[in-house]
Amino acid sequence: MPVHLLTTLPAFLAYFAVAIVLLALFLLVYVNVTPYHEMALIRAGNGAAAVSLSGALIGFAMPVANVIAHSDSLIDLASWGAIAGVIQILTYLATRFVLPQLDQDIPADKTAPAILLAVISVSVGLINAACMTY
Repeated sequence: MPVHLLTTLPAFLAYFAVAIVLLALFLLVYVNVTPYHEMALIRAGNGAAAVSLSGALIGFAMPVANVIAHSDSLIDLASWGAIAGVIQILTYLATRFVLPQLDQDIPADKTAPAILLAVISVSVGLINAACMTY
């Protein structure tokens, strides 16, 4: 193994671990903010729940990935990751304001609003990631 790989492996593992913890925390918060139970819906085969939750996760992961690529410390990663999570939660709440039936549409497996929510989440995540370049 090259020496460089061995010297950078601890940093990789630390950043990866913090990113996974951030992703898990975001998922925990997100599914508790939404009025429906995504995991139960997904287990039951609800595609709308899977699409909308997937969009939120991707929308969160993009800024986190960007921060990993540009950050100087794990504290940077954790701080900007928390901001990315707040932005995604606010994105969901804003979309729910625009689509007030969303809390009924997702459990009813209506895919059109789920796709729109996913696309909005990914779009905001992409913009959020671009703003976190420093």
